[in-house]
Amino acid sequence: MSKNTNNTNQGFKPSKGSFFQDNQKSVVFILGGIVVLILLYFGYQKLYLDPRAEEASNRMYKAEQLATIDSLQSKAIMGDGAFLGFKQIADEYSNTKSANIANAYLGGLYLRQGKFDEAAKALEKYAPTGSQILDPLVIGLTGDAFSELKDYKKAADYYKQASEKSSNSYTTPLFLKKLGLVYEAQNDYKSAENAYKKIKTDFPESQEASTIDGLLGRVQAHL
Repeated sequence: MSKNTNNTNQGFKPSKGSFFQDNQKSVVFILGGIVVLILLYFGYQKLYLDPRAEEASNRMYKAEQLATIDSLQSKAIMGDGAFLGFKQIADEYSNTKSANIANAYLGGLYLRQGKFDEAAKALEKYAPTGSQILDPLVIGLTGDAFSELKDYKKAADYYKQASEKSSNSYTTPLFLKKLGLVYEAQNDYKSAENAYKKIKTDFPESQEASTIDGLLGRVQAHL
């Protein structure tokens, strides 16, 4: 395809909040579905947890309840004196599985509050658990934080990791789309085209595939 000299200097400039606010389902999953994952995970491993880790899991219960209530999310982060918030769990019970999950919660909540630097720091502390859904979601949320911070190179690294972490019709097309968007933000239209084409060919039934032709047309106009 020929080079279009009228468009190439413009590039794709994402509007403020476009990466996170237009794709909030990953955060909604973190704040809602994560509770189920935690209960299953700790229910299975309960007999193997050391006392400190079990204590952390028990003390995180109230913060988990508040995490899905918008007006109480600040309490979920900081606690209120009667119970520990995710920040205290992450700090006081470091190196436990509960602290690891608390960092995932913190990152998701900070993203919703627009505190992108704090979100990136919390999410980068998360260590993969082996979950085929949770792990790519947290990695992708880290990409969201760096996208909002306009660090598109780092965001692309995380989105690429998230899209490759576990191939499934939920997280993979979601983060391939975001990967394409940050490639566009860097005027790397060929890489963006490749990301969008993968959605179209490998995940044709996904929600992202339903609008991918428009994105493909946009990047192909620059090639």
